[in-house]
Amino acid sequence: MTDPQNPQVRQLDARSLRGLAHPLRMQLLDALRFGGPATASQLAVKLGESSGATSYHLRQLAEYGFVEDAPERGKGRERWWKATHHGLRFDDALLTDSDPAVRGAADLYLHEIATTQTRDLSTWLGNRDSWPEEWSRAWDMSSATLRLTPELTQELVEKMHALVETYRDRAASENTPGAEQVRFHTHAFPIRTD
Repeated sequence: MTDPQNPQVRQLDARSLRGLAHPLRMQLLDALRFGGPATASQLAVKLGESSGATSYHLRQLAEYGFVEDAPERGKGRERWWKATHHGLRFDDALLTDSDPAVRGAADLYLHEIATTQTRDLSTWLGNRDSWPEEWSRAWDMSSATLRLTPELTQELVEKMHALVETYRDRAASENTPGAEQVRFHTHAFPIRTD
C-alpha cells in the first residue's frame, strides 16, 4: 500500500512485512533503492551471496511488490531489477498484531534495520580517512538525552522528519561536483536511569 501523503513511500502491512522480513531481502531492497537498478548477479557480487540466492529473493520481493523489472536496462537474457518505492513506513500496530508470525516478522524487521544502521555507521568510521577532507568536517555522531513525554517525543520526531524532507527539494543532482548520498539515522527511545 502506498502512503497517500507520499506516493514514493510504501506503507508496510502484515502481508508485505512477511514478504520483506528476511535479512537478504532487506539488503537487496536497500541495494536497489540506494544504488539503482541491478541484476541478480551484480547484487550477488556486491552482497557476497550466490546469484541463485539473490535471484530467488528478488523474485520474492517482486511477488510482494517491492521490486520490479527494469526492462530499459536489460540486454538479451539479462534481467534487471529496480525498487518500486524510495522509502518504507512501518506501522507500530504490526508489533501487537494478533498473528504471532506478523509480530515475529515485525521484530525481525526492526532488529535488521538497527543492525543495518549500526553497520552503516561502523563502515563510515572505518573508511572516513578515504573521503575528501571536506567530508571529515560534515558528518555527525551525536546524542542528546531529554526528559520528554511520549507526546513531546512524537512531536520532536515529526519535526525532525519534516526538516529532513525540506532537504529533498534541495538535493543535488548526480552530476553536482562533491555531492554524495548522505545517510541520516534517527533514534528516539526511552531509557531507564536506575
